[in-house]
Amino acid sequence: MTGWVLIFSLLLLGGIVSTLGDRLGTKVGKARLSIFKLRPKSTAVLITVFTGSFISAISFAIMVAFNSQLRVGLFQLEGIQKRITEGEKELKKLEKNIYALRSGDVVISSGQSLVTRTIRVKNNEDIKKEIERLLQQANLFAFNLSKTSQSKYRRLLLVRKDHIEELEKVIGDNRTWVVSIRSAGNILRGEKYVYAFPEATLNKTIAVKGEVISKMDIKTLELDSESITNKIKILLSSTLAEVKRRGSLSSELKINPNQINDLGKTLIRKGKGNFEIISKAMENSYSGDKVPISLELKSSVKNLRNDNRSNNSKNDNNQGAEISSVDDVGRQSWLDATANSPAAKSGAFSDDERWQRKLNQ
Repeated sequence: MTGWVLIFSLLLLGGIVSTLGDRLGTKVGKARLSIFKLRPKSTAVLITVFTGSFISAISFAIMVAFNSQLRVGLFQLEGIQKRITEGEKELKKLEKNIYALRSGDVVISSGQSLVTRTIRVKNNEDIKKEIERLLQQANLFAFNLSKTSQSKYRRLLLVRKDHIEELEKVIGDNRTWVVSIRSAGNILRGEKYVYAFPEATLNKTIAVKGEVISKMDIKTLELDSESITNKIKILLSSTLAEVKRRGSLSSELKINPNQINDLGKTLIRKGKGNFEIISKAMENSYSGDKVPISLELKSSVKNLRNDNRSNNSKNDNNQGAEISSVDDVGRQSWLDATANSPAAKSGAFSDDERWQRKLNQ
């Protein structure tokens, strides 16, 4: 509807302008006026042209003032087209990234660490050298991942200058820091640049040599070889979650795979029984380290308790029942108080297993 109104208005204004211009030219011609030493007829033509242009300009200004679509079309169309073109390019790049991600061509994922080093700078003059060495290592790692058969080594890592300056301030306090250079986005094979950012975390002790990090009770009577393997995997996941909760930056543990296989075989060979699997730190570990662990197998305390109870005399049964009832009350109170703990919510442990872990602490 707005378009038809605009067309009608233009037709009406055109008729009015032509009529006014014709009458004005006629009057000027009859008056025989002269401008710039022109002949009266030429002066009339000039005034008619000027008047028509002036009236058209006023009409045009009025339309622009009251029609937003016309304003956009006249003054913003080029910018809109430019933004549309840029948006189409971004969309094509996004489609390319999605296709590459599905086809496995993404060689560096967003947030992936390109290099991680533990740094302690005692002399502020060495800060820039340490950071430059770190960036060179990150650049080499990124290049090796993203290169093609025709690629020649070059600097493709791009890090913002203000991020580098902030990093210099952070690590210049004479403490030990774990510094990582991480990719800011998904990188496809053959891309020319890798945008990255630094991340600094204060180095701290994660595990002490000989420390028990996690443990789990297991009943071999109820499990087959596959279930035992799954239980070991759950223990390893629990151990990794614990070290990451403490501040470890590593995404994996350091363990001998043969030890996992040997432990599974040992449990199957022992057959019926209650056992406890323990993951223990093999050495002191810090934020930037992979925590080395060993797995140990122990007989569950429940076996010893059952044997002792079977050898008790009848006179001690009443006393044992009394103690057992007290233990049950304390057990239930503790279970209720820790119902919202991570171990309870994870579902990895039954109430009996959680209570046994409490007794073994």
